[in-house]
Amino acid sequence: MPQKNKILLVDDHPLVREWLANLINEQPDLRICGEASNAPQAFQKIGVEKPDIVIVDISLEGGSGIDLIKNIKATHPDVAMIVLSMHDESLYAERALRAGARGYIMKREATKKILQAIRAVLDGKLYISDKISGAMAEKFVEGRPTTADSPVEQLSDRELEVFQLLGRGFSTRQIADHLRVGFKTVQTYSARLKEKLKLDNATQLLHEAIRWHESQQAK
Repeated sequence: MPQKNKILLVDDHPLVREWLANLINEQPDLRICGEASNAPQAFQKIGVEKPDIVIVDISLEGGSGIDLIKNIKATHPDVAMIVLSMHDESLYAERALRAGARGYIMKREATKKILQAIRAVLDGKLYISDKISGAMAEKFVEGRPTTADSPVEQLSDRELEVFQLLGRGFSTRQIADHLRVGFKTVQTYSARLKEKLKLDNATQLLHEAIRWHESQQAK
């Protein structure tokens, strides 16, 4: 029997991990070697299991999938990564690829596309949707940003993360604890958000963050 490629799942939803594990373990060439719900668990499992691919969600328990991807890329450069997320690819796919991921796929996609993504990345290829591929090609050819429809798309990775947490109802203190940064650091990010989004005060920022979060959930 040929050796199966090893896959580590990093997602803070147990039901998602169970669904993925069942799907992947049914394949003749793939197997789940471990699961994690946060970055520290993921690093521990990577060190022990040495997976061929890590499948990462954008939102994790106590941290950011984008940050985790950057850290894995820096410490385990031979480990390939795929993002599997509910978050809109038009906003997150290019960020994930810049951080070091080799693929991005939405959770709502058919299971066969998830398996296609895994096998494409194992084969040394990138896996992104035609929509994102076309947008990135435009950027290369025309030398302009791929995302310009909304000021939110121009936020830095950390600014977007703070904005998303505000929309989920986190307080400044809760965001600081979640991101493991100082209270004043979050206040600085909030000030940048108000400036970039052209908002006058914290109340407007909160309302805009909630409105944006609800619009993302409806997609």
